[in-house]
Amino acid sequence: MDEVFVGTLVASTLRVSVPLILCALAGVLCERSGVIDLGLEGKMLMTAFATAAVGVASGSLLAALVVAIAVGVALSMLHGYACVTHRGDQVVLGMAITMTAAGLTVVLGIAWFAQGGQTPPVPEAVRLDRWFVGAGELVAKIPFIGPTIGLALFGHNLMVYGSLAAVAGVWWLLYQTRFGLRLRAAGENPTMVDAAGVGVKALRYQALALNGVLSALAGSYLVLAQNPSFIPNMTAGRGYMALAALIFGKWHPVGALLACLLFGFLDAVSIRLQGVELPAALGGGAVPVQFIQALPYLLTVVLLAGFIGKSVAPAALGRPYVKER
Repeated sequence: MDEVFVGTLVASTLRVSVPLILCALAGVLCERSGVIDLGLEGKMLMTAFATAAVGVASGSLLAALVVAIAVGVALSMLHGYACVTHRGDQVVLGMAITMTAAGLTVVLGIAWFAQGGQTPPVPEAVRLDRWFVGAGELVAKIPFIGPTIGLALFGHNLMVYGSLAAVAGVWWLLYQTRFGLRLRAAGENPTMVDAAGVGVKALRYQALALNGVLSALAGSYLVLAQNPSFIPNMTAGRGYMALAALIFGKWHPVGALLACLLFGFLDAVSIRLQGVELPAALGGGAVPVQFIQALPYLLTVVLLAGFIGKSVAPAALGRPYVKER
């Protein structure tokens, strides 16, 4: 029973962490280039709605993903146009995207589907399938650790494995390529980058494009793997949790991954704690459901309060670059 419990807890942690990981990686790329993105929540919400709407209308997984990515990149380009090209306030624009998405998705949902802002469930063909189920059954036959590993690491959908691969990919891009070196330099010393003949604005737009793709995948996952239909505000603050994770992880892909897994673990534990009885010494009775559900958000506040002043952000983060003449 313990092996099964540990295996299912790890598996649940991985599945719940996927949108946080993808969203945090989007924020890492964007903010490493010097652009603050408080619109991650809104991008996730808009792309989740786009995935559900196109999935219901077309019945095609590919079409749903393509449209979601197009919406995510378009929102990032809007962010770039306002903040990179015209040097607008990055914080205000990010919040504007999030607030607009919260209202627009409900309005469009009511107009198109007349279900109070929700969409009908996407067809089964649009949902993500489980991978490596047979391999997990074979591994589960190994004595002692087999059942735990089989449940924990096998039988997930492609996006679970893809999100972990994306962490390695973003690390490689940032720290092992010339593009990554220039991108990090644009967030630390854009004047030096410009003096070397590299366009700072172009680098930031490229980072925003990657940001839009990853944000779109995070939003799509909510519909394709967790809830089969769009629900108003279904992101439930995950974009802000991803921001907290990248700050706690010091704008590093691996650090952000670990923070996201911590959030995911608390979320998975909170589900399993519902209905658990308190010890008699603590008064007995069930653990309040509201407290359990608030655990991941409480941790977000604690991390932001305790680490936002200690983490050193990129030196040029939030500062529009003005080319010297």
